Amino acid sequence: MSPAQYALCLNGVVRREALRWLGQRGRFISALVRPLVWLAIFAAGFHFVLGVSIIPPYETYVPYEVYIAPGLLAMIQLFNGMQSSLSMVYDREMGSMRSLMIAPFPRWFLLLAKLLAGVAVSVVQAYIFLVIAWFWDITPPYAGYVFVLPALVLGGLMLGALGLVLSSFIKQLENFAGVMNFVIFPMFFTSSALYPLWRVQEANQTLYWICQANPFTHATELIRFALYGEFNALSAAVVAGYTLVFMALAVLGYDPGRGLLARRAGAE
Repeated sequence: MSPAQYALCLNGVVRREALRWLGQRGRFISALVRPLVWLAIFAAGFHFVLGVSIIPPYETYVPYEVYIAPGLLAMIQLFNGMQSSLSMVYDREMGSMRSLMIAPFPRWFLLLAKLLAGVAVSVVQAYIFLVIAWFWDITPPYAGYVFVLPALVLGGLMLGALGLVLSSFIKQLENFAGVMNFVIFPMFFTSSALYPLWRVQEANQTLYWICQANPFTHATELIRFALYGEFNALSAAVVAGYTLVFMALAVLGYDPGRGLLARRAGAE
């Protein structure tokens, strides 16, 4: 296969995902409403209780809603990764995924194309959220809007790859919602999205180590630092490592000869 054919395949998968996203207005609205509800209601309520928090690496205090904004960006990417994988389960039930998987391209490339398509959608949603958040006085440096792009891409790849792994386990569409909730909310609440890690450490040492091991924590910290013009090398390395692991598991899971699909077929 030539590079032009690979590019044509990638373009087709990304275009299909973009058209699906534009056609599903409910998915677009819910992706924005969910973090905005947290920003408008949750942050306002806790602003009085918690006062202010620190955005590392600066030694300055900021309003709580400014602190949680990067976590809400990561939340958008987490939900989008799950939604993109939900479409994989739907396509498998409808039989359309078979057309994709029998294409004369490596399985890893087809999954990577699907992953990149989902990341492209999540990055657009994240920037739309940043535009709306500006009205809440969440105004990072102008350069931060550029610096945060690689962080959003890397975080989106990791969370989307996690969604692909989960979708390889799910047999039926109706079971995916329960799995999504089982994964999303523990990951979100045991992270630094809502509270600084130093505050978690003061409250509970065990929970602190759970938050440190949580990949969503490092996706959030990577975005938080990048949004304010800094690079968090540790979080970048952790997110990149988790991305490779999740992607390898997804390729194995979707391999009909060795992965979960083969075991499922044998069981049936």
